Amino acid sequence: MSTSEWSLPETDVFDRIRAALDDDSPAVLATVTAVEGSAYRRPGAKMLLDPDGGGAGSITAGCLEDEVRALATDVLEADTPRVETWDLTGDDDVWGLGVGCNGVITVLLEPLTESYRPVVEARLAGEPIGVATVVGGSGTDLALGTRAYYRPGEGFEGDLDEELLEALAGPTESLVSSGKAETLTVDADAGAIEVFVEGVRPPPELVVFGSGHDVGPVVELAKLVDFRVTVVPFRGGHADSGRFPGADEVVSASPRDVAELRAWDADTYAVIMSHNFLDDRIALEGLLETSVPYIGLMGPKKRFEEIREAFAEEGRTFTETELERIYTPIGLNLGGDTPYQIAQSIVAEVQAVAHDNTPGHLSRQEGPIHDRVELASDD
Repeated sequence: MSTSEWSLPETDVFDRIRAALDDDSPAVLATVTAVEGSAYRRPGAKMLLDPDGGGAGSITAGCLEDEVRALATDVLEADTPRVETWDLTGDDDVWGLGVGCNGVITVLLEPLTESYRPVVEARLAGEPIGVATVVGGSGTDLALGTRAYYRPGEGFEGDLDEELLEALAGPTESLVSSGKAETLTVDADAGAIEVFVEGVRPPPELVVFGSGHDVGPVVELAKLVDFRVTVVPFRGGHADSGRFPGADEVVSASPRDVAELRAWDADTYAVIMSHNFLDDRIALEGLLETSVPYIGLMGPKKRFEEIREAFAEEGRTFTETELERIYTPIGLNLGGDTPYQIAQSIVAEVQAVAHDNTPGHLSRQEGPIHDRVELASDD
């Protein structure tokens, strides 16, 4: 597997999964179901493996890929799912010799079948979905890999019994809301059942207003970190998809139509970089009418002060809540002033807001790098 296939965005990995299903191609889907301690990826990370040794995606930084690839051959031959656990914390064997991880990682390997189709189609349609998959335990006759699906507002459907689904409903709703995954243990009459519950959400969306040369690098980097990107040139300027080949969509609009341009939600982020004072001002006012949590505005502080003064002359002031949504000057202070360096600072800031994180040096952070899943108890 090449480096480019290993580092594919999650959306591209799901596209590969869908293509394998459509072509009825034999493949194994490897999914991290549990992590204790430190690891490169968290539960829910996926890797698709082909019979010829190729694949797409990653579950570690390379610590386990060869091992997983070898096991995938056995899974395909047996046509049966299996769960494997690797303890990378020891120092008395090869796993302790600087492989980059220092945790216990559990992986579900399963032949790719139509049972995963609802997950792929939901993500493609931009709809969140929960997946509950049996991965072990002593209290069930259900086969490893048996699963059910959870859709917000509709509940579960699938091959798990009602008692088990009732116990999973609350935690699954939380995991779908956060887009996280966790292996849960449910106590049944016959014993404990281990179920991997994964919240699969569509990628967040970034809408970039502008058509200048600096828009391209923002689009390119945003796509690499798994945003769905729409570019909006104003007044028909450069509304050509060939100009922004990385964008999912290019739509021309008037700055006055921004609020009605699409269905805005809390998973959509906006960047205004038209470099036109009037257009920026009108677009900003329109975006403040929506629910977007991030409005990045290109330009120095003085320019934003001039925009506020222009609004004030018309009797329009900004509330504290509105000001908290406006990020200007846009981006993180990473240094550098080349187009890609500027784009990196913009996309990094949007990514931090999307993950509800405060940017900072990891070396100065107390505790784990990745957020841990905390589910409310029913007790």
